[in-house]
Amino acid sequence: MLALKLFLVPVLLALITLAGRRWGPAIAGWLAGFPVLAGPILLLIALEQGAPFAVSAAGGSLLSVPAILCFCLGYAWAAIRLPWWLSLPLGLACYVATAAALMAAALPNAAVFVLTLVALALALVLPAFPRNGRFHPVRPASPAELPLRMLAAALLVLMITFFASHLGPRLSGLLSTVPLLSSLLAVFTHALSGPGAAIGLLRGMVIGFYALSTFAFALAFTLPIWGTAGGFLAALACAMLVHLATLLPRSAALKEEQSLGAE
Repeated sequence: MLALKLFLVPVLLALITLAGRRWGPAIAGWLAGFPVLAGPILLLIALEQGAPFAVSAAGGSLLSVPAILCFCLGYAWAAIRLPWWLSLPLGLACYVATAAALMAAALPNAAVFVLTLVALALALVLPAFPRNGRFHPVRPASPAELPLRMLAAALLVLMITFFASHLGPRLSGLLSTVPLLSSLLAVFTHALSGPGAAIGLLRGMVIGFYALSTFAFALAFTLPIWGTAGGFLAALACAMLVHLATLLPRSAALKEEQSLGAE
């Protein structure tokens, strides 16, 4: 269990980072939208706290997706004129405000899922993200960048799973998708490749959030029926199918990113 906490999520984060260096920020964002962080954390919670606890935690993870969408939008608009160290707190403020409002509303999972799908569709169809063509490298990546990303991810997993029984299932699930992954990727991309690359990454991430929301909703539904193993396998299969179905809009986002970068 300790090995899973220390290595699984950091390794996945490292692979996403390397994919972004190879194929661009839109690809990294799309991959990060998959439940890379929430999936392992919820699995660890289920193994340590039991399936009923994990069912409520999955509902909390679903609740956080619209909040992370607001983080992405807030950061993207701030990044046009502000450096990363000012864009990040503004994006996080958008996340906290949205998450608090949704927690207070106490909506059922089905309503949150529908709301999330509508919000994601509007963010992609409407010109919700700003256009910025500065994709050129600002400075080379530091050798310490990748280890720092992996260390931050490992610390978050350890904290959430350790304090899960004190935080409660809903808040534990909400924190399992706290925009750590989004923050790390956006900040490093912004600092290294400029605001245009960070905006492209966040836009690609929103496309991937369809898989994250599907995973959380399916897990809350299947865990009471099929138990931990069956529930996670079914939820993962649903998320993978949805993620593959978003290949077309992801390709469109990638083409848009390349055309902006050529400006």
